[in-house]
Amino acid sequence: MNQIPDHPVYSRSVLEFLTVANDYCITLSNSDKLSQQKLLDYLLKVLPLIYLKASLLPLVNARNPEFNEKFFTEEEWEALFNNIRNIFKKNDVFWIVDQKDKTNDMIKGSLAEHLTDIFQSLKDFLELYQKNSIDAKENAVEDVYSTFTQHWGYRLVDAHKTLHYLAMEYVSEADEPIEDPLL
Repeated sequence: MNQIPDHPVYSRSVLEFLTVANDYCITLSNSDKLSQQKLLDYLLKVLPLIYLKASLLPLVNARNPEFNEKFFTEEEWEALFNNIRNIFKKNDVFWIVDQKDKTNDMIKGSLAEHLTDIFQSLKDFLELYQKNSIDAKENAVEDVYSTFTQHWGYRLVDAHKTLHYLAMEYVSEADEPIEDPLL
């Protein structure tokens, strides 16, 4: 009988997050095969789901933090960043209001940077969670939730807002009437 152990790292919310995180990482790893429009459509749908699933993760306190590991290298980060930036081209850069320091300063953001940061946290989570150790799984869940609340959750929201604006530009461009040169 295959029973899932009664531990928070095996909870339904963790397994659902694992599924959507895996899909995001696979898709972005193969994003060089996607057009800007296809990637935009995908991200508009998956980012809210990632946010929802991350917000439902259980609070796990890893008993042995020395089991925490990082897997996604700087070289891999840079390669993915460059690939995404090349897909979005001039649409990569956007402006956001920095609300963390309460000054409401405008700062420049990058879709490629935001999406790659999200990827890095999710990829490290997936790699660590796959280890055959409850300590590794505890660290994976604790770390991905911590980085969600402190870092990539903000980046996800900022990126999604920008992607929404880009999508609406495509829609409004498609809705414009085509002028008939014969009229």
